[in-house]
Amino acid sequence: MTDLTLYHNPRCSKSRGALELLEAHGQSPNVVRYLETPPSAAELHALLAKLGIGARELLRSGEDEYKDLGLADSSLSDEQLIAAMAAHPKLIERPILVAGERAIIGRPPEKVLELLA
Repeated sequence: MTDLTLYHNPRCSKSRGALELLEAHGQSPNVVRYLETPPSAAELHALLAKLGIGARELLRSGEDEYKDLGLADSSLSDEQLIAAMAAHPKLIERPILVAGERAIIGRPPEKVLELLA
């Protein structure tokens, strides 16, 4: 099995649920507490490529920062959205499980199990 990395927020029930599921399946992922050690813009680009989604799909639109920074503006580029997520990691959807060149957002948490197959 490829090494697993979980971008994790221990205060998030979905993130905790994903970690518990992985551990219940005998996996010990490398846990990145991304609010404490935020991914760089380059790391976010790599994550988006592995997820196969655009930057807007990784944004948490319910966060105050989303509204405060005017991120609902559809004219903003992926680069601008990535810069906002790098500066304000609370905007990044979670949890994210990475396995090699693939990644998945664990919403619902059971989705992380798809990368174990």
